[in-house]
Amino acid sequence: MNRPSKIEERLSVACMGVLVFITLGNVLTRYFSDQSFAWTEEISVFLMVVMALAGAAGAAARDAHIRIEYFYDRGSATRQRNLRLVSAAFTTAVFVVLALLFARTLMDEIKWAETSVGMGVPRWWFTVWVAPLCLAVAWRAGAVGWKLWRAPMMVDKRSP
Repeated sequence: MNRPSKIEERLSVACMGVLVFITLGNVLTRYFSDQSFAWTEEISVFLMVVMALAGAAGAAARDAHIRIEYFYDRGSATRQRNLRLVSAAFTTAVFVVLALLFARTLMDEIKWAETSVGMGVPRWWFTVWVAPLCLAVAWRAGAVGWKLWRAPMMVDKRSP
């Protein structure tokens, strides 16, 4: 496993641990008291988003995103390299756009002073983390693409 994704893996594991802990607490509270902690649902959704983006950044760092293996494996080394470059470019572009959209959402939530339903705290407390995590995914994918772009071309004996 590549070293660059350790940060993302630790963040994902921490999110999963906290998620399990608060969900178990909420289940036990519901079982014994027929009440529910409303705040756990908001924090659970936030932790799942952070965990998904951290996992996406780790997968981008390892160049391990889902591929259509039928086309990838049957191609020459040049074709595989080009597909990896296209994948890195599109992944970078998509997550940069997502970061911009979440930055706009953040500005709107601050402007309109939106609050969360369950806890009544400002919603931007949750949203502020999403744009930097999207940029982290874009950075990891861009770094993989740049490294691949700078690598020497492999000579493929199968291609004409």
